[in-house]
Amino acid sequence: MASSPKQRTAVVVGAGVGGIATAARLAKAGFSVTVLEKNNFTGGRCSIISHEGYRFDQGPSLLLFPRLFEETFHDLDSSLSTEGVELLRCHPNYYLWFGDGEKFELSSDTAVMKREIERWEGKDGFERYLSWLAEAHRHYEISVREVLHRNFTSIFHFCRPNFLVHLFDLHPFESIYSRAARYFWTERLRRVFTFGSMYMGMSPFDAPGTYSLLQYTELTEGIWYPVGGFHAVVAALVRVCERLEVDVRLSTPVSQIVTLPGGKTVTGVRMASGETLSADIVVVNADLVYAYNNLLPTTSSAAKSHATSLTKRAGSCSSISFYWSLSQKIPELQTHNIFLADEYRESFDAIFDRQNIPDEPSFYVNVPSRVDPTAAPAGKDAIVVLVPVGHLLNSSKTSIDNKGLPEELDWNSLVSSTRRAILSTIESRTSCSPLAPLITNEIVNSPPTWESTFNLDKGSILGLSHSFFNVLAFRPSTRAKGLKNCYFVGASTHPGTGVPIVLAGAKITSDQILRDFKMNKPWGKGSSLVEGCAEEKGRGKSKLDIIQGRGYYAIISDIRVLMLGLLVLGFALFYINTGMIVTWEWEG
Repeated sequence: MASSPKQRTAVVVGAGVGGIATAARLAKAGFSVTVLEKNNFTGGRCSIISHEGYRFDQGPSLLLFPRLFEETFHDLDSSLSTEGVELLRCHPNYYLWFGDGEKFELSSDTAVMKREIERWEGKDGFERYLSWLAEAHRHYEISVREVLHRNFTSIFHFCRPNFLVHLFDLHPFESIYSRAARYFWTERLRRVFTFGSMYMGMSPFDAPGTYSLLQYTELTEGIWYPVGGFHAVVAALVRVCERLEVDVRLSTPVSQIVTLPGGKTVTGVRMASGETLSADIVVVNADLVYAYNNLLPTTSSAAKSHATSLTKRAGSCSSISFYWSLSQKIPELQTHNIFLADEYRESFDAIFDRQNIPDEPSFYVNVPSRVDPTAAPAGKDAIVVLVPVGHLLNSSKTSIDNKGLPEELDWNSLVSSTRRAILSTIESRTSCSPLAPLITNEIVNSPPTWESTFNLDKGSILGLSHSFFNVLAFRPSTRAKGLKNCYFVGASTHPGTGVPIVLAGAKITSDQILRDFKMNKPWGKGSSLVEGCAEEKGRGKSKLDIIQGRGYYAIISDIRVLMLGLLVLGFALFYINTGMIVTWEWEG
């Protein structure tokens, strides 16, 4: 009797959301999967900080692109609700607080947006907003279909007709701020509709116009928060992994990717303990720049050169993040709050051009206990403050950049001065109670902390930048350069940063692995669910739901309009050719 084929094995380095999602997909496809994580928790930056009944999201604190989450769980024969994850909708989306005492309420409620926009730019302003929303809609739909569900393994993938025909519709050669300036005529609204580029770790004056899709999804699909914190989504994926018999090992750092002699074919990993684990493939979910410089072999000059060139690429910003336990509630603050610097452009130039700490920062305040009472004890608030700052001058392993914050700075002093500035801004703009006396406990993450805890190169919290020459085929490939059987998933590889984008990347990487190993994909094409196809969702069965195009009545209407136009044209030509003069008898 013929023996059954040997089960293929995979090792995933890193238990971030991308690593866990890829592990689950590969396990469903038939791989025996082991996940190795250096920390004693899963999720990476998408993890929880807890202290005496207070809970804080260490990284992401709002759930966007809900359809990409739905797709991931759908492909794994589950759903968020099946896994016990309850999503709460945040109302409003944000309060934006300005230095002149004004605030703007951003909402997915059209009536609220009409009121807020007309307050500053009148009736025409709201009409221009709808035009901007239509453009952002195109950015969103094209990007989901042609970028988040397509791999760009070479420059020739730019030549795909479906992508080329839409390239200029994505406005990649204009900044998100310049596009907003076409539709919003006050500086206030230009800031309201461009601050979201911070989520990509970029200045709105540099980020491609394509990224208006971020605020589009917030305004049309809403902002959501999982009960129990964002890590609830990761925990649900871990439960799926457990059912698929994935071996998740925490507190197990990897020291090296192991290859055959010659350094071109990966055969497994070596852990810090000295143990070697063999595998048919290795998927790296660690920070990509760190991995190329510290985990992957650099036995050839080409490999060394590539690792060094990645370190020179523009990275995203870092942050000083505060996690405050408060002794009482601050009702003036909503779940999500944005405080924009009066010197808007200067605050971004300081971060992204000079890699520094701005004198007056723009920053984000999250109050998870406002939407989910389980985040803090009764009658109290948990508050997270994220202050974007420049990344570090050098990584812990290299010294080749010429911009950034020296790691040897007096970080205690910098954190203290930043705290004073933040407290003063919040209190003056919201007229809330003095915050400092209410803080019963404080936890801080700074650029050195981000680097040491998560091996983030230079402490860049969002990986590599998303400038035009750092995305699509220009972004580091999902397959390791010059290595066989080694792949990447995460913020710095295609398609990019952010939890939903990384989830889409997990599917792209998994598809590529299965294609390379000539294995069948145990999920569908994938885009139909995300694109909202009615038939995929069990609808569209009735005659009432058949898509008929413009239809008979629309065509008849067009014919009538054409006939009326020809009639008017005929009368006009007759009038001109006859020389007839029509006058009006005013006295009559």
